[in-house]
Amino acid sequence: MPEPVDRYRVQELLAAGAQLVEVLPEEEFAEEHLPGASNINLKRLDAKAVAQLDPARPVIVYCWDAL
Repeated sequence: MPEPVDRYRVQELLAAGAQLVEVLPEEEFAEEHLPGASNINLKRLDAKAVAQLDPARPVIVYCWDAL
C-alpha cells in the first residue's frame, strides 16, 4: 500500500534494501537524479517496465515537481 515517507525513512528503507525509482522523463533523469535511483518514466509505466523491479523488495517512487 502506498504511503508518503520523509527523507529519513527513505534512508532507512534504502539501507534495508528498498528499490529507488524516479518517474521523471529520461532527459530530466539524465540531468540530475538521486544516487542509486533507476528511471521508469511515468508516461511509460506499464507491466513491462515494472517487471524490471524485484517484487520481494519495497519500492520507493520519487518525482520532483517545481510547484
